[in-house]
Amino acid sequence: EVQLVESGGGLVQAGGSLRLSCAASGFTFDDYAIGWFRQAPGKEREGVSCISTSDGSTYYADSVKGRFTISSDNAKNTVYLQMNSLKPEDTAVYYCAADCEVADPDYWGQGTQVTVSS
Repeated sequence: EVQLVESGGGLVQAGGSLRLSCAASGFTFDDYAIGWFRQAPGKEREGVSCISTSDGSTYYADSVKGRFTISSDNAKNTVYLQMNSLKPEDTAVYYCAADCEVADPDYWGQGTQVTVSS
């Protein structure tokens, strides 16, 4: 059974940092690109960042470039999203997904809430 389990969300003040983790199981880790989407209330789901676990190539949405960093630890089957200089507009539920290179990934985590206060 494929599982993606997120952790690391929370409440932080603007300018602060959080690190999200996504622990993957049930599939060969480097078979899929794994990444993060987010959805704020009343807004469409947005692709945030994606990493190819086979070659390390990355993608970032323009809104997070220079502030967020995605990485993977293949030994732990885990993908991380380091979020720095957080803004109130980063507030959303963040979901881990695979394969993040497609518009509608097959596998999703349960989501973790990130709230940035001004």
